[in-house]
Amino acid sequence: MTDFRPLTANVMVSPQLALSDITAAADMGVALVINNRPDGEDPSAPQGDRIAEAAAAAGMNYVAIPVGHAGFSEPQVNAMIDALEQAEGPILAYCRSGTRSTLLWALAAAKQGENPDTIARAAAQAGYDITPIRAMIDMLAAR
Repeated sequence: MTDFRPLTANVMVSPQLALSDITAAADMGVALVINNRPDGEDPSAPQGDRIAEAAAAAGMNYVAIPVGHAGFSEPQVNAMIDALEQAEGPILAYCRSGTRSTLLWALAAAKQGENPDTIARAAAQAGYDITPIRAMIDMLAAR
């Protein structure tokens, strides 16, 4: 069941993808799939290598930027920025619920200078709350 939620005109987030979601993403023109879920977190879910293979078969790029229970790091934020900047079309990021993908996107957007209130509104419209990292977003946006 596809649950792609737009954050921007070019970036969507989703809970865990099924292999059938890759076809739906390709049909929507997605150019890049970003996996923010560590392999093994849920052994019954398709792991990164299976999603990567399906994405490649559908003509999409794939990148893994796993975010575990330790939280977010500067290298992860920078990797997200790189992925967002290098994508040649729409982007779909996913994790277990879409929350980590949304929060990592929010941190990347803030570091790129996006207004924190704009980030918060976009996340809320997609059904996600950035309150747990709002101080980090404000700090990154102020740099």
